[in-house]
Amino acid sequence: MRTALALLVAASLSAAGTAAWAQNAPAPAATAAKCDNPNALGVTRVVEIDTTGAPGFGFEHFKAYDFLRDKEVVLTFDDGPWPGHTPAVLKALADQCTKALFFAIGKHAGWHPEILKRVAAEGHTIGSHTWSHKDLSRLTQEEAVAEFEKGLAAVSIALGNKPVPPFFRFPALRHPPEMMKYLADRNVGMFSTDLDSFDFRTRKPEQVVANVMKKLEKTGKGIILMHDFQPATAAATPELLKRLKDGGYKVVQITGKTPIEPKKEYVDMVMKEIGGGMEDARPMSSVIKTIKEN
Repeated sequence: MRTALALLVAASLSAAGTAAWAQNAPAPAATAAKCDNPNALGVTRVVEIDTTGAPGFGFEHFKAYDFLRDKEVVLTFDDGPWPGHTPAVLKALADQCTKALFFAIGKHAGWHPEILKRVAAEGHTIGSHTWSHKDLSRLTQEEAVAEFEKGLAAVSIALGNKPVPPFFRFPALRHPPEMMKYLADRNVGMFSTDLDSFDFRTRKPEQVVANVMKKLEKTGKGIILMHDFQPATAAATPELLKRLKDGGYKVVQITGKTPIEPKKEYVDMVMKEIGGGMEDARPMSSVIKTIKEN
């Protein structure tokens, strides 16, 4: 991970930046490409969630909504976007014509907005995962709110100053009661998990696959927690998707009924730290190309 925020500069949100925000620039269009894989895993169902009052999902912490049928899974990835790893996950998903729910860290969205734009453009759902992945249970309420709101603002800016799907996952799956109340006021759905891949504990792709499949054999369905930040997960995703297909599992895509708007004061904070340009960022390869190297 970067040890210094080379891209973070001290700059106030300019009048032009404010105007761009007000214009609410169009988000990248979802790719509707034809699936060329006749044996693809695909998407069996698309589920729309009304997040009024902050409903929770994932039986590790929330028991109210058992919306998955037998053999159905929701693919979720935390901690991106990240160079190399997130694009590898996206390619694996595209090869199987399936969709996932990505919970992006605000700082990572600020560093790599072009990757997050690609996630959206390829039709995946994007939620937020705080500004810097701090454990909110160890913060004051004011600090925790800022972590949530800055993370949301950064994701919104990276997507071109657009509202964000109303989904959030707490770092370390720790849910301070006061923050749960805050999310209820903001009408943001909370995602825990049904089964954790524990991919952050292993460097072996085959172990990531084994962890998920072994747990699915017991549960029969579930929301799967993975991390597109982890190299082992990036390497494991193609085989995992194949195993899911071979095992008769079906993917459910999650969408939100009403997206959430970031609060302007936190947009201002993020813009001061990150500076301008990320909302219009193009893929690095389309901007910078080595034409000579000794």
